[in-house]
Amino acid sequence: MIAELKTFIAVARAGTFAAAGQQIGLTQAAVSAQIKRLEAGLGFTLFDRTGRAARLNPRGRQTLAQAQELIALYAQLGSHQRSKATTVFVALGAIASVQQAFLPAALARFHRALPGSRTRVVPGVSTALLNAVDAGEIDAAVIIRPPFALPSDLRWVPLAREPFRLLVPRAVRGDDWRALLANQPFVRYDRGSFGGRQVDRFLRARQVAVNEVCELDELDAIVQLVANGLGVALLPQTADRRRWPAGVRAIDLGAHTFHRDIGIVHRSELTEAAQRLVQGVVEAYAA
Repeated sequence: MIAELKTFIAVARAGTFAAAGQQIGLTQAAVSAQIKRLEAGLGFTLFDRTGRAARLNPRGRQTLAQAQELIALYAQLGSHQRSKATTVFVALGAIASVQQAFLPAALARFHRALPGSRTRVVPGVSTALLNAVDAGEIDAAVIIRPPFALPSDLRWVPLAREPFRLLVPRAVRGDDWRALLANQPFVRYDRGSFGGRQVDRFLRARQVAVNEVCELDELDAIVQLVANGLGVALLPQTADRRRWPAGVRAIDLGAHTFHRDIGIVHRSELTEAAQRLVQGVVEAYAA
C-alpha cells in the first residue's frame, strides 16, 4: 500500500499518469494499475479524469493530506530521533514578499506550540500556488487575491490591502506620475503574477505607453533597480514596509490609487495543525 500511496502523491503533483510515471520510474500502465488498486481498496475514486489530465476530486484532496502524513510517518519508522508525539506536517505556499515579512513569526509561533511538527514553505507566484491548493498539493497559500471567483471548495481569508505607488530614483525630479511613466524607463512588475497584471491593466486603462527596460517578479529587486537609477516602477507598498530605501522616493497616485489584496486561500477542510498555522498567519498580520 505504501507504493500505491507514493504513486498517488506523484500523480496529484504531476497532473497526469504519464508525467507521474516519468518522475517515479514507472510506465503509465503501471501507474494506472496502482491507482486502480488504491481506489478499490479505499472504496472511492480519487481523481476526475478529463482526457490525459488527472485532477483530484474532493475525496482525493482529503486523502492526499492523509497520504502525505502516512508517508512521513513511514519514513520515520525505526528512527530514534522521532518525537514521542505524533508528527504533524503542514505545507504552506507563500509569495516572496510574504516570506520576508510576517511568515517567519507565524512559523516560529506554530512550532513552539506544536513541538516536533514539520512545515514546508512552498515558494511561487500566486497563480501557481492557487493551483497547488486547488489540486491538494499544499494545505494553504498566502497569495494575491485573483481577479476571478475562487472554486466553491476553496476559502479566502483577507490579510492586508496594499496600495500601489510609483517609485522613482531620488535624483529624478517631478511628481506628475503620468509624465514620469511616459518619459522615464520602466521596470515592470512581472505580468505572470496577479500583481503584475494589475499594473498592466492600470496602464492600459489610462492609455499610458511605457518604455519598458526590464520585467521581474521579485519586489525588493525592483526597488533596488529603481534605487540604482534604471527606471521607475509601479509597486505595492507591502504591509510590513514603513519606509522606502534612501535611493528612491514614492509618489502617491491619488484618486487613481489601486491595491493588491493579500490573503490566505485554503481548502474548506483542513487538518487541525493546518488550521493553527493559518490562524497564526492571520494573527501575525493583525499584530
